[in-house]
Amino acid sequence: MENSARQATRLDAIHGRYDPWLLFVSIALACTGVVMVGSASLGVAATHEVDAFYFLTRHLIFLGVGLGMAFWLMRTELKTIEQHNQWLLLVCIVLLLLVFVPVIGKQVNGAKRWINFGPVGFQAVEAVKLLYIVWLASYLKRFSEDISATWGAMLKPIGVAIVLVGLLLMQPDFGSSSLLLAITAGMLVLGGVNMPRMFGPVLIGLPILAVIAIAEPYRVIRLTSFMNPWSDPFGTGYQLTNALMAVGRGEWTGVGLGASVQKLSYLPEAHTDFIMAVIAEEFGFAGVCAVVGMYALLTGRALWIGLKCVEMRRHFSGYVAFGIALWMGLQSFVSIGVNLGLLPTKGLTLPMISSGGSSVLMSCAALAVLLRVSYELDRAQRQVARLRGEAAQTAAPAASGAPSTATATATPAAVGATRSSDAARGTSRLRERVEPSFGRPA
Repeated sequence: MENSARQATRLDAIHGRYDPWLLFVSIALACTGVVMVGSASLGVAATHEVDAFYFLTRHLIFLGVGLGMAFWLMRTELKTIEQHNQWLLLVCIVLLLLVFVPVIGKQVNGAKRWINFGPVGFQAVEAVKLLYIVWLASYLKRFSEDISATWGAMLKPIGVAIVLVGLLLMQPDFGSSSLLLAITAGMLVLGGVNMPRMFGPVLIGLPILAVIAIAEPYRVIRLTSFMNPWSDPFGTGYQLTNALMAVGRGEWTGVGLGASVQKLSYLPEAHTDFIMAVIAEEFGFAGVCAVVGMYALLTGRALWIGLKCVEMRRHFSGYVAFGIALWMGLQSFVSIGVNLGLLPTKGLTLPMISSGGSSVLMSCAALAVLLRVSYELDRAQRQVARLRGEAAQTAAPAASGAPSTATATATPAAVGATRSSDAARGTSRLRERVEPSFGRPA
């Protein structure tokens, strides 16, 4: 018992390391966002008759708050977050309902998506994305066996997603609704759902989404203008034509930082939804490739870390990494696609780069949780390596039959049996430590 206690103390002394690639790409995206918001917002500030650096200052304030939140989350054990998963789902629903409450909810451009916090507004769906991913990761871990065997276990998260999507469509927010459904489908597939069963909900859901997409006249206009924006360049195709002109002016290496013309009151939302068009104009094809490469690295590394977590039977951590990877990958894909004229216009920001308080705050939080996943994975790998090394050192004298000084009076067989028992207890104790379970055992 005393040996086991000492061994546990040694394991507690082992610390993990944050994944250097994730840390690098997170800092790179944040720095890119600061530079590009400062450049792209100059024309917007002139239009709104505010200080030239008003939007940059605002972005830096939110980024500073987001970094503070990130440092706190990076030091929070994932098991603590997992224990509150049911409350997180309730918070998601409450946040989406608060936008409809008079005084609390804030309407902007005909959409009720913001919660009023005095001088600033918070877009509820940005927090819902992260909270929902954490809840779904916990659900997939608790029902890892049932999710591939029964209809009920598979349909429950789909039903929850439909409820959240219904509240989003009432705001309305079709872009975030589609993103939430895509994240749900992706996490279910990565969580081991039975694929033939998955085809049914998908085949039913796609036509419904198509009907919803064409039910509102403004969505139909977006679809038709996307097919041929030059048919009405000063009307329905105004945003896309100016974005395409910005992309075309950039050519291979761009016109230079700060030299964009389209951002000067020609390109709408140049510092938020269409910031990628400004990047393309000022840094050209090379800059676009660099930004795409950063998001590819972030998404790929997150998926790799999630896979390693699942292999170590740390399912909750793995599913959280999968969910954040899908979120960042899909949202950046849609935002870049819209700016390049590959997808219809949607109001989705470029994570960590676009200006926007809610998006910046929750992107920082999501990346912090992802870094925490990498930290605990590295810590678990180090603990396993330490235990295996100690077990090998213990087994070697026992196998040779040479008693140690402390056990000189015991027989070699007794010494070997005692040490093998200690090693077995240590292995069992480590397995409990590195594979926490709050639900159905794997």
